[in-house]
Amino acid sequence: MTDAEFGVNFHMMAVFAIVAGALVVYALERAPMEVTSIGVVCALLMLFSVFPLVDEAGVNHLSPTRILQGFANPALITVLALLVMGQGMVSTGVLDRGARMILALGGKHAWLSVGLVLIVALAVSGFLNNIPVVVIFIPVMQVLAARFGRSVSKVMIPLSFAAVLGGMTTLVGSSTNLLVNSALIEVGERPFEFFDFTVPGLIMASVGFIYVYLAAPRLLPDRASLVERLLGSGGKQFIAQLTLTADSGLIGKSARGGIFQDLPDMTVRMVQRGEVAVLPPFEDVTLRHDDILVVAATRKALTDALAKDPGLLFPRLDNDDGHAPWDEGERMLAEAMIPPASRFIGQTLLQIGFHHQTQCIVLGVQRRSRMIRAQLTDIRLKAGDVLLIQGQTQDIEALKRNSDVVLIEWSAEELPVVIHARRALLIFGGAISLAAAGLIPIVVATLCGAIAMIATGVVNIRQATRAVDPKIATTIGAALAMGVCLQGTGGAAFLARALLIVVGDASTVTVLSFFFLLVAGLSNIISTKTCAVLFTPIAIDIAVELGTQPEPFAVAVVFAANCSFGSPIGYQTNLLVMGPGHYRFLDFTRVGIPLIFILWATFTLVVPWYYGL
Repeated sequence: MTDAEFGVNFHMMAVFAIVAGALVVYALERAPMEVTSIGVVCALLMLFSVFPLVDEAGVNHLSPTRILQGFANPALITVLALLVMGQGMVSTGVLDRGARMILALGGKHAWLSVGLVLIVALAVSGFLNNIPVVVIFIPVMQVLAARFGRSVSKVMIPLSFAAVLGGMTTLVGSSTNLLVNSALIEVGERPFEFFDFTVPGLIMASVGFIYVYLAAPRLLPDRASLVERLLGSGGKQFIAQLTLTADSGLIGKSARGGIFQDLPDMTVRMVQRGEVAVLPPFEDVTLRHDDILVVAATRKALTDALAKDPGLLFPRLDNDDGHAPWDEGERMLAEAMIPPASRFIGQTLLQIGFHHQTQCIVLGVQRRSRMIRAQLTDIRLKAGDVLLIQGQTQDIEALKRNSDVVLIEWSAEELPVVIHARRALLIFGGAISLAAAGLIPIVVATLCGAIAMIATGVVNIRQATRAVDPKIATTIGAALAMGVCLQGTGGAAFLARALLIVVGDASTVTVLSFFFLLVAGLSNIISTKTCAVLFTPIAIDIAVELGTQPEPFAVAVVFAANCSFGSPIGYQTNLLVMGPGHYRFLDFTRVGIPLIFILWATFTLVVPWYYGL
C-alpha cells in the first residue's frame, strides 16, 4: 500500500515528529515541563503558519486560533477551578479534621486504620482532585506508621494508588477524565455525563483496592525503618502557655490519675490559678475559667489544640487595645532560633516586647533542658532556644532580616483558617452537587465555586494563584494542541488503521483489550493528560473502523490513562509520596505493574459486559 493510499501526508508526518519529540523530552525530564509544553505549542504554530493546511476555500484549517483553543478549553478551566476549590478545603482544615476523625475510628487496630484512610482517600478522590487529597493524608499515614511501629514505606504507595483508583469513578475524579470528555466534544461525539462510567469504575477501583490493601504492603520494602532508626522518631517539645477563656471546652474537666485526659498529646507541667501554682500530680484539680496551663507539646499538638478548642488563648502580651495582628489574614507558623549574639538573651518575652518588634506572637519555647515549670512570660531566653512563632506571612518573612533571631525557613507552614471550614464545605458540596445533578455544566459549577471561595474569604488571591499549577495548565494546553493537530491532519485515523492492521481480524473485545493495555503502558512513560488527549481521537477512529459504538473505547482511554502505577513520573501523586516513603524508581515498578495487569484483566471482563459488546 502506497503512502497516498494510506493517507500519509507531509503535515501528518511533521506532527508525528513533533509529538514523538515532545514525548521523548517529557520522559527524559531534561527541561522543565512548562518549557517543553510551551515549546511544543510554538513548534506547532510555526509549522502551520509556514506550511498552512488549507481547505477547499483556502482557509488555514489549523490556524493559531484553532491550535491555541486548548488554553481556553472548558476541561482545563474545570481542572484549575477544582484545584482552587481543593486549596480552600485544605486551607480551612476540612480534610485535616476528617483525617483526625478517621484516626479515632481506627482505634488501636493498625491495618483497620490504614484501610479506613485508604477507603476515604479513594472515595474523596472521586469528587476532589487527587493531589490535595494525597497531600493531606501523607502526614496521617506517617502518624499511623509511627503509632503502630510500622514502616512508612509500607503505606505511602498504597495511598497514592488508592487516590488514583478513586479518580476513575466519576467525571471530575481526575483531570484525565475531563480531558477525555473535552476531546470527545472536539471530535463531535456525545460527552460523558457525571456518572456515566461510575459502575465499571467502581468495579475496577474495588478490585484494585483489594490488591493495594492486601498485596502491595507485602511487596514494598521496609526501607523507612532504617531512616527512622537513624533519625529517631521523637517530636520536638515546646514549652507553651495556654489560658482558658469562658468558651474553652476544658473548663470543668478534671485530672484522672494525675493526667488530663482531654489533653492527650500534651504534658501539663503546671496550672497557674491566680497567685497559686499547682504542680503535678494534679489530683482533684478541676480546670476553671482564667486558669493558665504550662504544657510541653509538639508544634502539631499545639496547632491541633487551637483548631479543636477556640477557647484556648496563647499569651497575647499586648495589654493595650487587644489588637492582635498575628490572628488576622493569612497566618503562618514557623520556628526561629536564638543565636549566641542575640540581644534577646537573658530577657523575657515581655521585657523584649517581642510582639511590638515583630508583629508576631510566640506560642512556645523549646530548650534542651525540658523540665521548665514557669509561665512562658517568665522564661528568660538562652542561646539555642527555639521559638515557635505565629504571624502573618509578611511578618514571618521579615524575621529573616532580624539579627536577633534565625528563622528556620523550612519550618514555615500556613495555619488552617478553621472559621471558614463550614463555608468551604458548603461551597464545594454545592458546586459538585449541581454538576452531578446535571443542573448546570461542570465548568460553570466549578468556576463559580472557585470564585465563591475567593469572594467569601475562604482563600485569598495569592493562595488561589498558587494552587493553579503552571505544569498542569501548560501540559494540558499543549496536549490539547497536539490532539487537535493529530485530528486535523488525519494522524489519529492513520494510527487507528495501523493498530487494526496489527491486530488483524480480531474481535472488537480483543481490539478494545489490546488498546487499553497500550494506553496503560504509555501512561507510565508520558503524562497521563497527554495520553488522554492523544488517544481519544484514535479511540473514536478505531470504533468507527470497527463499526461499533465509540463509548467503550473512550472509557478505555479514561481508565487506561489513569493506570500510571508502574513509575513515579506518570502521575503527580506518585511523586508526592516518593520522598516521605523513601522509595526508589523500581519500587513503583514492582508494585505497579501487577496492578496494571489486574486492572487490564478486570477491564477486559467488565467493560464489554457493561456495554454489551
